[in-house]
Amino acid sequence: MDNQTPIHVFLIEDNPGDRRLLQELLREVTSVAIHLEYANSLSQGIQHLRENPVDIVLLDLFLPDSQGLSTFTQLQQQERDLPIVVTTGLNDETLALRAVQAGAQDYLVKGQITGELLVRSIRYAIERKRTEQKIREQAALLDIATDAILVRDVQNQILFWNKGAERLYGWTVDEALGKTVSLLFQDGLAQIEVAQQQLMIDHEWQGELNQITKAGQKITVESRWTLVRDDDGRPKFILIVNTDVTAKKQLEAQFFRAQRLESIGTLASGIAHDLNNILTPVLTTAQLLQMKPGNLDERSLHMLKILETNARRGAEIIKQVLSFARGGEGNETVLQTGHLIREIQQIIQETFPKSIELEVDVPGDLWPVIGNATQLHQVLMNLCVNARDAMPEGGLLSLSAENLTLDRNYTRTNLEAKEGKYIAITVKDNGVGISSEMLDRIFEPFFTSKDVGKGTGLGLSTALGIIKSHRGFITVSSTPDQETQFRIFLPAVTAAYGAEVVDLEVLVGDHQLILVVDDEVNVREVTKASLETYRYRALTASDGVEAIALYAQQQSDIGLVIVDMMMPAMDGTTTIRILQKLNPQVKIIAVSGLPHSGGEASPVAPVGIQGFLPKPYTVEELVKAVHDAL
Repeated sequence: MDNQTPIHVFLIEDNPGDRRLLQELLREVTSVAIHLEYANSLSQGIQHLRENPVDIVLLDLFLPDSQGLSTFTQLQQQERDLPIVVTTGLNDETLALRAVQAGAQDYLVKGQITGELLVRSIRYAIERKRTEQKIREQAALLDIATDAILVRDVQNQILFWNKGAERLYGWTVDEALGKTVSLLFQDGLAQIEVAQQQLMIDHEWQGELNQITKAGQKITVESRWTLVRDDDGRPKFILIVNTDVTAKKQLEAQFFRAQRLESIGTLASGIAHDLNNILTPVLTTAQLLQMKPGNLDERSLHMLKILETNARRGAEIIKQVLSFARGGEGNETVLQTGHLIREIQQIIQETFPKSIELEVDVPGDLWPVIGNATQLHQVLMNLCVNARDAMPEGGLLSLSAENLTLDRNYTRTNLEAKEGKYIAITVKDNGVGISSEMLDRIFEPFFTSKDVGKGTGLGLSTALGIIKSHRGFITVSSTPDQETQFRIFLPAVTAAYGAEVVDLEVLVGDHQLILVVDDEVNVREVTKASLETYRYRALTASDGVEAIALYAQQQSDIGLVIVDMMMPAMDGTTTIRILQKLNPQVKIIAVSGLPHSGGEASPVAPVGIQGFLPKPYTVEELVKAVHDAL
């Protein structure tokens, strides 16, 4: 606000004498240009403001059509963005203060106003209003941020709490402001103390914190702290930005667990092969020697029988190891899992202790699955036997099944899940439960919590291998001394069983222009050539920056964008978000060579895309994905 630009002041005042006085006072001040207009009543003033822009309003609180504080509140409701300075008599200064508390920028007492004071008040009011608006705009930007942003003082009291913090932690602004960090985050205080010490040394800190929300949910956040000091260098407050990485950490844990199981499976397969080579001559020799009883006494025959029995037992264990490593073998047919569950139900009722109560809930409209009945029977029986063993004093065992459609949200939190229709079979008991330390290891071969001689530790590992061979997955949750729940997810058959035959002639394009974004030049060239072979036009970009520039120039012509997720400078996720801001209807296929769950869904694929292609992809997979997206 410079001195040359006129300030448009609008005065709402019904007293002609007061109005002339203010005009004269403003005329005396030559340091700034003032353009003054006025109205005699509140209603006239509101009408004027609807039709004419002004910079500030001088408002008398006592007008013919409005009296007292309501004069200010009525005007403020109509003109929230305008700075308002109220004028009042000596006896009404308390009322003027209430108006300031309600949102007025300043007040002036009639009889004490000078020209300089009036101009200073006008300047102050305009600047203050602009500052408030800027703060509100900045706060609004902080509130739309997905991260939790909070400010606390050096006494650990919370001074600022944005909408992202409300969404993440569950505490509202009113609940959080003024509270200490220790009251809200009672978990992980030791981590916070270490971070605080490091912050005072380096002025900033970043790392992961384990915290608990208002609802009691455990979360992991990636936290970044900045120490802000006052003009004298003393610590003033701490700015904290927390990003929820709970789902990311869960996916990492699943991925590492899957890697560990895969490596164990590879090792187990090799060991099983060698053990079979060793056991084969042992078993064969024991059997051959028993065929010559005349040369052996009864004790020797008995010893050979023991040798044969144990060699056979060793062979059965090796079969279980191979079943874990390879997922088992056998013919697959269309199955109704409801029949399997009812068979298991009959076995449990006939053989389990009467102290174990059985509940079965199987709907009649369960979708069929493709699988091996013997193997799936083995899996369910194993889980039920484990449940029985977990309830030595008796308890409740429940078997249930349901139809489920897994969406993209679910697949993002489970590495092995793919989008589609499944049947889920749940085996639940209220026995001793499994500790969190053991949950990470229960599917490893030879790992068992049972006493020596009561289990080989191959049951759950074999079950996992079988379910994986059926293109399904298993989840487990447990609370020690309360309950354990295993859920088996098997892909449902919703159409004729058999591989889909794709007619590539149907996938031929109509000269649509496709933007291919990839930092690998060979990938760009091969993809471009493949698309052009199937009558598409292709435009290529080597990174996200170039892609955005090309899309901005040819947005109306580009029908689809194929984006690699891992690129230098600007990654695929950022590129996609900017493209979606340029055009919310943009069609995008994400591409990645990272490990993923297969199909169109992937942990690396962002929201709002039309498809996902895992590298390496075939020409058929590429043109089919393009055809489906367009």
